[in-house]
Amino acid sequence: MTYELGSDLFVSHIFLSSSFSQHLTKSLLAVAFLASFGSSMLYGYNLAVVNSPAQYIKSFYNETMIETHGWSLDEEDLTVMYSLTVSIFAIGGMIGALLVGTLVTKYGRKGTLVRSTVLVFIAGGLMGFSRACRFPAMVIIGRFITGVHSGISLSVVPMYLGEIAPKNLRGFLGLMPSIHICLGVFIAQVLGLKELLGKEEYWPLLLSLVVVPTFFQLMLLPWFPESPRYLLIERRNVHATITALKWYRSKGNIQAEIEEMQEEQQSLSSIETVSVVGLLKDRCVRWQVITIVVVNIGMQLSGIDAIWFYTNDIFENAGIPSPYIQYTTVGTGAIEVISGTLGCFTIERLGRRPLMIGGFTFMGICCAGITVSLLFQAQLDIMRYVSVACVVGIIAGFCIGPAGVPFLMTAELFKQSHRPAAYTVAGCLNWLSNFTIGFVFPFLQMATGAYCYLIFCGICMGVAGYTLFIVPETKNKTFVEISQMFAAVNGILENESTELASTAGHLKMFKLNGYGTLGNHKEK
Repeated sequence: MTYELGSDLFVSHIFLSSSFSQHLTKSLLAVAFLASFGSSMLYGYNLAVVNSPAQYIKSFYNETMIETHGWSLDEEDLTVMYSLTVSIFAIGGMIGALLVGTLVTKYGRKGTLVRSTVLVFIAGGLMGFSRACRFPAMVIIGRFITGVHSGISLSVVPMYLGEIAPKNLRGFLGLMPSIHICLGVFIAQVLGLKELLGKEEYWPLLLSLVVVPTFFQLMLLPWFPESPRYLLIERRNVHATITALKWYRSKGNIQAEIEEMQEEQQSLSSIETVSVVGLLKDRCVRWQVITIVVVNIGMQLSGIDAIWFYTNDIFENAGIPSPYIQYTTVGTGAIEVISGTLGCFTIERLGRRPLMIGGFTFMGICCAGITVSLLFQAQLDIMRYVSVACVVGIIAGFCIGPAGVPFLMTAELFKQSHRPAAYTVAGCLNWLSNFTIGFVFPFLQMATGAYCYLIFCGICMGVAGYTLFIVPETKNKTFVEISQMFAAVNGILENESTELASTAGHLKMFKLNGYGTLGNHKEK
């Protein structure tokens, strides 16, 4: 009996691995890499790139003020200008998130990514030539424009990948952007080392390097097809849908995917894209909306941004010599990349819920650990190293699940008509929470001291509990099946069942004939 069970598990493992490799085509992998490399990676890069040249940027602001007005800025004014340079990225991101719904409906998912690259080239030019032009506003405006691009791409890339992926690969491809975000942070940390571009004369180049990955994306991404779901459900272009599916699928039943898309199309009350107001008023998606609100706010209010902001201070308190702190910070960036990769390659085996619950729970424990270590590090030297371990633990726990799964869940919990509005809501909350934690945390720390991390602990545990008791597992489920899973809690089970039954009857009329087109077939 034990032998047979072991054999069954082994065969199941081989089958799953074979199915995974069959559906993961070169085209899918290439488009996931290109979309993430030229967009998501820039978000991570821009988050970290201003840390290394901070003093040089402040000096540049002061020098130009002396040259223009004949007087210098005091330390407080310089801090305000630099804080504006950093935080305006989040303001731009919020504006970009507001544009997502309109852009993806008008230009499509891939079309939006390609068109938004112009923002990166404008921003890179402004920041790259700011020192030569002696105009500090060019840096601030450039940061704002890169924020708008990141606000757009942070929502559009997971939406695009979630729609082109077969259901058994949605998790794997959906976490590709989060890996590239981690990679962007790591690259910014490495290039910011004193031995590379971390010198005063190189800071404009460091800021403007964002144009390099975007250039490759602009050259190659237009050759790939648009999202098949967008083409069929919103554009009703059957021929283009079949062409796109054949491009992305080497094997598999295209007919079955066409029918699944039609099932989703028939289940929609309207093909028109729902507005944000319409999304918030629609009781049929009430708990889906609540879920994306909880996970997206929780992702930013988990304390990860505060940890990144104060990493150097924590390492300094742990007794790490100042010249070596930058290398230690790079080490945490490497851990971030490794953790993100681990999450990407395990999500289809473990599912979304375990990564979310485990990631947030581990972060909560580490936040509590930082509080304890800060309270007792004066009495116990070992507590200094405990605080470093907790920082690394928070980063690893965040990247293995909470960093990417919320974006994936936003794609999976909504049908085609509601998805753009859902990403607009999720993106705005994400950026607003990002800005809030950056602005409020210094005051929170002054008011509560080491106990402020207990607030983050409570938030992490709360999101983990919500995911455990409310959010269903969406692994290997179609978008219609996921909507049915939420139907009961939304109080529309009876209506939904009737609607889907009617849909199933209509679907029998639509078949894919031998010429690669859809036609009406009479039932015999």
